[in-house]
Amino acid sequence: MSILIYGDHRSGNCLKVRWVCERLGLPFRWIEVDVTAGETRTPSFLAMNPAGQVPAVELEDGRILAQSNGIMLHLAERAGAAGLIPEDPYARAKMYEWLFWEQYSHETAIAVARFQLAYLNKPRESLDPRLFERGEAALGRMEQALATADWLVGDGLTLADVALVAYTRVAHEGGFDLAGYPAVKAWVARVERELGIG
Repeated sequence: MSILIYGDHRSGNCLKVRWVCERLGLPFRWIEVDVTAGETRTPSFLAMNPAGQVPAVELEDGRILAQSNGIMLHLAERAGAAGLIPEDPYARAKMYEWLFWEQYSHETAIAVARFQLAYLNKPRESLDPRLFERGEAALGRMEQALATADWLVGDGLTLADVALVAYTRVAHEGGFDLAGYPAVKAWVARVERELGIG
């Protein structure tokens, strides 16, 4: 039996679940779901995940789990974390801090801008300028943290890095230039090497 990942290959939220499975050696099968074609709004998909979002996973026992960071946490915890979740309680809480921040302050700007520009083909000037202000602020927060550290938490890759690299590595597709964030750019390269993605 393997995990079924329902995901859109263009989505960073979906890819981070895939990367965790690959990192932990968990068998999975990817089921492509085209968000732009409305495939998350079909009766069969909504019966599985009423939120109508990807990623969603069907575990080996048939239970369904949604929300990318929740899925990653579950997979890492059941696999013994393999270093992706810090053992120290404070470091683990810092990892959670980054995971919550990623979904509230990072993904909501950078991923949204990318989706509007790259997949809905909207002109930049049609989008709310505050979207880009929030994205730049998020990248600035990361630059500040990574200016003195190789990783977001501790001395190695954690779920915080996996979560945040997903959309940071393609931020240029949303109109954000990482050239102004050298520590972030170097961190992206480190995380990509560690995950074997490129």
